[in-house]
Amino acid sequence: MSLDSITLYLVATMVAGLLGAMLVYFGRQENNPALKWWGTAYLLGAASVALWTTASQTLGEMLSLALNAVGFIACGMVWNAARVFHGRKPNLPGLVLGALAWIAAAMALGPKDSALRLTIGAAIVAIYAALTATELWFERRKSLQHRWPAIAIPVLHGFVLLLPILLGDLLIHDGEKFGSSIWVTVFSIELVLYAVGTVFVIFMLVSERTVTVHKTAASMDPLTGLLNRRGFSEACARVIEREAGAGRPVSVMIFDIDHFKSINDRFGHPAGDELLKLFSTLVVNNLRISDLSGRIGGEEFAALLPCPLEEGVLVAERVREAFEGSGIVCEQGPVDTTVSIGVAGGPAGTELEVLLACADTALYQAKRGGRNRVEAAVELPLSLENWRRKSAGLKPSPRPDQAVA
Repeated sequence: MSLDSITLYLVATMVAGLLGAMLVYFGRQENNPALKWWGTAYLLGAASVALWTTASQTLGEMLSLALNAVGFIACGMVWNAARVFHGRKPNLPGLVLGALAWIAAAMALGPKDSALRLTIGAAIVAIYAALTATELWFERRKSLQHRWPAIAIPVLHGFVLLLPILLGDLLIHDGEKFGSSIWVTVFSIELVLYAVGTVFVIFMLVSERTVTVHKTAASMDPLTGLLNRRGFSEACARVIEREAGAGRPVSVMIFDIDHFKSINDRFGHPAGDELLKLFSTLVVNNLRISDLSGRIGGEEFAALLPCPLEEGVLVAERVREAFEGSGIVCEQGPVDTTVSIGVAGGPAGTELEVLLACADTALYQAKRGGRNRVEAAVELPLSLENWRRKSAGLKPSPRPDQAVA
């Protein structure tokens, strides 16, 4: 069955135009610059291909070159959209470089070199497709198992467009004109598939980004930027499991800012919020990259350190001294910046709930002992026996109320 290439190109441009309008609309609705770049690129590309297909014979040489240049700028915009999506600045010189290279090559070649000019154009588009795939490759946030379409579709698009170079002898065979070549039909069909496939990839990436933002928001404290109780518990469970596999101990500390209610009453809630942000920054600055910290209550913070109890006590004392010496002064006078800290530690495999309970008991002792001090829990967690039996492949021991004589 013979397919008319002009009809196929018009179908491709209509599909690209509709998809471009949809992307621009959603980009405005979601205030997403990357979607606006992608949508504008589709609209420009669709308009240039449609005009070139239907009126290239009547526009003249210079206008035809200008239309092709607009199409190459659209390809550059797709590449820049990928850059903008990942938080990078647009590459404006690269945006127009393909169009300038095309104009220079087209003016240097004669009218009889139409096949070569088309091949050069295909190579430019393929280069932009490769740049887009490279951008997605280096900025991937998940494994290739989940994001391979974002890379595979631009790569396949570039490969199809490079076929004229790889198989140039087949383009014009026995005087056959390029317009009736099978490759024109292949390109027009591929344009439709590429337009639809790229939009699928775009919405996949945007959806992935939205899910990530929502997950982050659900696990982060908006005031301090630290993990909230839920996020802290989930992150600690992973660290404890990792350290247990290596047989390394962990320590947990709980911080409670002294007399925080009176600080709010005396200086106001905005000052109290600033104090919480200051303390969270101070905690992060005194911990290692491998340590975890979070805000688990109003003025309560917690941290997990992959280290023995003795090292945890030293870190807690460093945090206490740094906060005490912060020297905050408001209009009403100096602010007392002291914190009480309870520290608990246990061998590999100690559950987070047990460590937090022991650290909370130590924190209570620090409060009762005069505040602005560090107390360490001296008793081993009660659940260690079950973990040791589990590691040995035995059944957990029964609770005292389940024991039989």
